[in-house]
Amino acid sequence: MNLRVATPHDLDAIMAVENRSFPTDAWSAENMAAELDSPHGRYLVDEEDGTVIGYGGVRALQGSADADIQTIAFDAAHRGRGRGRALLRALLDEAVAHGAREVFLEVRADNPGAEGLYLSEGFEEIGRRPRYYQPDDVDAIVMRLDLRGRGTRDRQVAEPADVASVRGPSTSSGTQAGGSGTQGGSSVPSTSSVTRGGEPHE
Repeated sequence: MNLRVATPHDLDAIMAVENRSFPTDAWSAENMAAELDSPHGRYLVDEEDGTVIGYGGVRALQGSADADIQTIAFDAAHRGRGRGRALLRALLDEAVAHGAREVFLEVRADNPGAEGLYLSEGFEEIGRRPRYYQPDDVDAIVMRLDLRGRGTRDRQVAEPADVASVRGPSTSSGTQAGGSGTQGGSSVPSTSSVTRGGEPHE
């Protein structure tokens, strides 16, 4: 596992994973580019042999009390190996570093693997959003994690300045939270590796 901060050069690679992970509701390249460029977000990519095989993002305004896992996803061949969990934990560390005291996410109700991952990391269900995921008419489970008392782990994420020493420009793509493919944040076992709006899809 090789986590580093995503840069605009990773957009094509991330979109490749995005489209494979979310065939019915993938974000547009324009929306993803805006996410990568936002000063209020932090996106990470996971690489293997110089290729982006997963990604995730958290929205965390500096000093704000809360944060949101935006997305987590991995290509199918790399799901169910604990990489989604590692990426989720790294995103939680980013939220803590920005001063957040709690973090929220949404996970698809038809993704029990992602939901199970979040529960195992201390998230709790606080509500549901009927038919939130379109065009699939799938409910969103809204989850919350209390970050107070959580210290950041030993940092294993390369900063942008270190990217050149890690690899060249990326040409593959990332996934969305919700297991190990989740949008909205989280990671899941081998059959789910995408999260949207806090949902892992691993």
